[in-house]
Amino acid sequence: MKYKNPIILGDYSDPDVIRYKDSFYLISSSFNHTPIIPILKSKNLVDWKLIRYVSDKLPFDKFKNVCHGEGVWAPSIRFHNGYFYIAVPFPDEGIWIYRTDDIEKGEFECWPIIEGKGYEDPCPIWTEDGRCFVVFAFVKSRIGFNSCLAIHEMTPDLKTRITKDYKIIFDGHNTQPTIEGPKFYYRNDMYYILAPAGSVKTGWQTALRSKDIYGPYEEKIVMCQNDSPTNGPHQGALVDLADGSDVFIHFQDFKAYGRIVHLEPVTWHNNWPIIGHANDLLLNGTPVLEHDYFIDLKSNYKLDTSNNFNNKLSLMWQSPANINKDFYSFDNGLKLKCLYHDELSNNSLNKYPYSLLAKLCYKSFKIKTELNIDFKNNGDMAGLVLMGQEYAYISLELENNLRHIRIRKGKFNNEIDEIIYDEIINDNNVIFNLKYDYPNTYMLGFNGKYIKQKFIAYPGRWIGAKYGIFAKGNKEGGSAIFKYFKVMEVK
Repeated sequence: MKYKNPIILGDYSDPDVIRYKDSFYLISSSFNHTPIIPILKSKNLVDWKLIRYVSDKLPFDKFKNVCHGEGVWAPSIRFHNGYFYIAVPFPDEGIWIYRTDDIEKGEFECWPIIEGKGYEDPCPIWTEDGRCFVVFAFVKSRIGFNSCLAIHEMTPDLKTRITKDYKIIFDGHNTQPTIEGPKFYYRNDMYYILAPAGSVKTGWQTALRSKDIYGPYEEKIVMCQNDSPTNGPHQGALVDLADGSDVFIHFQDFKAYGRIVHLEPVTWHNNWPIIGHANDLLLNGTPVLEHDYFIDLKSNYKLDTSNNFNNKLSLMWQSPANINKDFYSFDNGLKLKCLYHDELSNNSLNKYPYSLLAKLCYKSFKIKTELNIDFKNNGDMAGLVLMGQEYAYISLELENNLRHIRIRKGKFNNEIDEIIYDEIINDNNVIFNLKYDYPNTYMLGFNGKYIKQKFIAYPGRWIGAKYGIFAKGNKEGGSAIFKYFKVMEVK
């Protein structure tokens, strides 16, 4: 039985994975979107389901507003002494630890361990003599430099720093520029750090190794794109299997689809982990397009792609800021309140936090969602959006007590979304449609009729494009009920 890459055509950026008992758990970046840090579960490394998030909110007041590209960058997950530890970087605030004794149902406690700007991609390790260290990288836009890795020594519970200042253990400026995303491992009586370098879109995977945790570290490029269509390939996780072998899970930047997830074999050669397809003539690995299952186990795990709003909100939805959940309820569908946030978000949808957005999940697809409005005030509106750094949406709006079907487009840096289609209707009920064609074009329409203009899908800030629904207004009182949200693959 073979699987094909990507194993997840979805934007699960910077994946880190551990094996615990007979299950695998994957976490990823969530940036400014909430809930934060999705947790996925698998039994066979190929089929995954989203089981929960680490926290409902980002722990900083500024995220009551939409802060594109900020928030959670590249967390790591480790299990030690009865606890699951998730090390979380906030590039403008510092590094935090989230901890629970039950990864599927437990409450997470959290605390900061390093405060300040410019620290990213932390990962802890516990040594055989009981000491604890955290490796991390640097964000040039915040701290003035990058291409280096550093460590702090911590108490074993990750509550307190033992070393006051960090120590740089690897400088990659000459050979591994923009090295980041380090993951700590211990194999073959050596400390290994696996980290990507080069760039997200055209870089490679590097392995470092040393007998001493402080170095010096030998370095080797262990996976490149080579003749594969898998560009990058970027950071991920070395995962140990029950039979003693290893695999590697990483992401590929796939433009509007975001950072999609791949699974690779690992071959150890001269105590180096060669990732992907390897042979005697090739000193680094190449990403595979398909491979035999590493765990021959059937699974019904899958990710949600649609939501019938039967008194339950799917885990596939996130919002672009910290919000109170009372903006939605269930009333023969999903009822969204027409809220006002501020003047900027009222003119530009990308600044509006009270929306529900989900990751693209198929190469080509159609979306169908039905809504019934109960607008109270001029300026009330509700609709369907494909969000990115440039975006477009179709909405039903109340203006001068008339109901308009409008299509608008916008950009992250623009303050006003432009109206490009306007039609007056007399109905409170409408079906909105979106048709997406690989690789990046889409059309919007209503009641089964598409408007002829095509739009280009763009990724967001460090993320892929997202589709979703919203309702907003100038005053409170109005609402819209979405009956369902269906996403159908087009082959």
